[in-house]
Order: sequence, then structure tokens, then C-alpha cells
Amino acid sequence: MTTRREYLKMTATGSAVIAAGGILPGFSARSYNRIAGANERIRLSSIGVNSRGNSLAQNFSKMETCEIIHVCDVDTRAIDKCCSSVEKITGHKPTGFRDFRKSLESSEVDAVVIATPDNWHAPAAMLAMKAGKHVYLEKPCSYAPAEGEMLVQGAAKYNKVMQMGNQRRSWPNVIQGIQELKDGIIGRVYFAKGWYANNRASIGIGKEAPVPAWLDWDLWQGPATRMPYKDNYVHYNWHWFWHWGTGEALNNGTHMVDLMRWGLGTDYPQKVNSAGGRYRYQDDWQTPDTQVISMEFDNNTALTWEGRSCNPHNNEGASVGVTFYGEKGTLVTQGGNDYTIFGLDDKVIKSVKSDVKVDSSNLMNPGEKLDSLHLQNFLDGITKGAALNSGISSGHKSTLLVQLGNISQRVGRTLNIDSKNGHILNDHDAMKLWSREYEKGWEMTI
Repeated sequence: MTTRREYLKMTATGSAVIAAGGILPGFSARSYNRIAGANERIRLSSIGVNSRGNSLAQNFSKMETCEIIHVCDVDTRAIDKCCSSVEKITGHKPTGFRDFRKSLESSEVDAVVIATPDNWHAPAAMLAMKAGKHVYLEKPCSYAPAEGEMLVQGAAKYNKVMQMGNQRRSWPNVIQGIQELKDGIIGRVYFAKGWYANNRASIGIGKEAPVPAWLDWDLWQGPATRMPYKDNYVHYNWHWFWHWGTGEALNNGTHMVDLMRWGLGTDYPQKVNSAGGRYRYQDDWQTPDTQVISMEFDNNTALTWEGRSCNPHNNEGASVGVTFYGEKGTLVTQGGNDYTIFGLDDKVIKSVKSDVKVDSSNLMNPGEKLDSLHLQNFLDGITKGAALNSGISSGHKSTLLVQLGNISQRVGRTLNIDSKNGHILNDHDAMKLWSREYEKGWEMTI
């Protein structure tokens, strides 16, 4: 008997029964097509659905090529909310799981969507691949560089499709703009500058408190060493604690650094430096609220990323974006599906706009319609063997660049990097941050 998983493999290679001219006995062509259509749909488990994960689940639910059958979260309220959202779109209510590992045990699940806190990203993705599932993984792909390298190895070992959620890699006008750079529209590109600006409030001073009944605090921490619960951690403020989060640099900087790496045609840097700190408020926030990361590459290029979590003043008329500087001009993208090219006289040569607006103030789903292109690319990678726009190898490289910036920030000095593989050279203290400490029994393995 042919399983769904075997059927998906058959359709991906064009060898399904109907392609050979056969129809199952007792079924009309129309009936068979209905069955085939159902079988071809990728069945997804959405893991981590409080905010961004809920938006992703809704976005996937609107696509005809897949269906959300499981919803997983350590917060029972989030499970109920996401299940209701999916049911309103599809008419079918997913099964909810507090422990996503129960979902991974199901043979009905073909792929997972992971939008948990950062400390869970890589370990959850590895568990999913070991369970035979493909993975759509929100950025950053890992908490620490060693985990990213393990994911690249794991995807190869288990032969699984893994797409990272730096969705601008699939936005048509962004793709076109990067191609124009590569075609030399502004000559040789030698410098790029990216930025992110917001006006985040203070998170205050947290107090130890009883764990709410709706939260599985032990599973929320998962692979991270155990900490007592405080009332200002969950759900969003974990981003600003080094124990679980990676700061604004990986929260939003990953997107722009990825675009800059793409446009400059680089992989790994030679030098990385970071300057910044927690300047705006005196509270529990540990990661920088103001940060400038600078990198130099061996192809005679450089980039900087500027993050301002607590001052919303725009650059180039936008709160988020990238500027590329070349020998013959400049290209600016304001973080959406757009770009403008200027000559050396600073006059506009070309301006490409999108009819689809991106709302950068919407933290959970700023570009839903455009993002669906990235999600479909992931699904096509599973069913058609399509090339991924942001496979794990590329996603790891971009994540690593910003991780190196944070490591430089934390050790307080410039890092020298092996440009062949991105490894830190001759710095024992910095290398302590290359990997992480795991709670006993929760270690990530390939």
C-alpha cells in the first residue's frame, strides 16, 4: 500500500499513477483528481503560535497546497487562539498539543513550521528532521553558531527541505533589485548599510512569580538551563535576555544583513566589530537597544547594520532598509518590495514600487501577501524539488554574521574571522560563545 509520504515523493518526481495513464478501479477521473489533490497537500504542524507563529499558521492555511493539522504551544491560550484562527479560514480545526514532540510522533505530519523563542529554533528543527519532517524555520535559524552548523549537517544527513524565514529572498522586486546590482547597474558594489528603528518601551524590573496555569514553563525553557519564572519574560521580552534571546540584531537585523550579504556577493567576513549597549532605560533588558555592527570581507567590501530599539527616527524615509553604494551610484530598498537607484549626482535613475504595502509597525505579520511567496517556495521544494530561495546553508551564513556581531559586543573587541568558514580566530573567550550550555538531557545532537 502506498503511503502519503511515498505518494508525495512520487508526485515530486512525476511518477504518480495517473501520469502513467492509470485510474484506480471504480473511480472516475474527477473523483481521482479529488483524491490526488488531497494527497498532494502538505500536512503541517505549526510549533510556537503565540504571535508570529499564529500569523504564519494563518498564512499557510490560506494556501491550497497545504493544511495545518496540528498546532503546538506551551501556552494553552495560544493553542486555542491559533486553532480558532485556522478553523475560521479552512473550516477545519487542527489538533492542539502542548508538547510539540507528540506532534512529531504522527506519521500524518509532513513538515513543521517553527516560530518558537530563539533558544528552541535549532533543537526543535533537528528533532523534526530526525522524525522525518521537513522544516520551515523562522529566523534566526539558531541561537549560537555551532547550532547553525549542526542544522546544515542535519539537513544533509536526513535529506530534508529546510527554509529559513528571511522572506525578502522571495519578494519579486527585491530579487530584481539584487539582480540589477549583480548586473552592474551601479558598478562594483563595495559598501552596504542596513538599519532598524523602533520605539520600544521599558520592560521594567521583573519579579519572581508563580508560573501561570496556562504556561508550561519547563517546556518553554526546553534546552536552556533552568531559570526561575519572572513576570516580565513571557511572551515577547525574552528577546532582550541573553539566556534565551539574541537581541534586536538577530530579531530584525538578520533580515537586513541577509540582504546586504546577498547584494555584496559575500559569505563570511574577515573582521567583525560591534559597538552599543543598553542606553535608553535602566531595567532588566540585557541585549543592546542601540548597536552598530561593522564587517569587512575579503572581496574588498564592507557593511554596517544599525539597530535602534528605542528611537524611531527613520533613515532614508523608512524605519527599516538597506542602502548599497557602488562606483556608479546607489541603490536603496526601504525594507519592502521596492528599490530606488540613484546616480552619482544623486538623481533618481530608476524607481520600482510595489502595489503590496509592507507595514513595518506590524511586528507579527508585516508582509503577509508577499510572505506567501516564500512559504510556497518551501512547499515547492518538498513537492517539486524546487530550489529554495533561503535554504539552511544560506540562512546559516546570514545568521552567523549577526551572531558574530553579538559575540564581538559581548567580549568587547573586534573579532578576526576565517573567511573560508566564518570561524573565530585566536580568541578563547569569544569561542566560549560559539556554542551554548544545555539543560542536562536536552543537548542538541545530529
